[in-house]
Amino acid sequence: VVLIRQRPGTAKGIVFITLEDETGVANAVVWVDVMKRYRKIVMGARLMLISGRVQRAGDIIHVVAQELEDLSGDLDLLCQDPTASIPDGADTITPSLTEHHAPQEIGRHPRNSRVIPKSRDFH
Repeated sequence: VVLIRQRPGTAKGIVFITLEDETGVANAVVWVDVMKRYRKIVMGARLMLISGRVQRAGDIIHVVAQELEDLSGDLDLLCQDPTASIPDGADTITPSLTEHHAPQEIGRHPRNSRVIPKSRDFH
């Protein structure tokens, strides 16, 4: 999941993307030539797959991007809504689908609404 995109004025066109997945946070470095090829994905993807060279220094992980793929359409698959797994045309939810999910806490957003915050990006 894309958290932040940055293109500092002193970076000569290099874009830095902060990503997060179930294992933690990683920083992607997108060189100018890769940015030209994948501009639409770099600028707009909310969920992306980046292939490239991994550099690690202690707990800090950098991926020097070589290829990018927009997977934003798959964000709905990450939903934990128990109704998400009900086939079309079904009119009831069986207890087996809901018994493994914790009850909603009062004051939190309902799980059946799509809440995708905007990422903090450069313009």
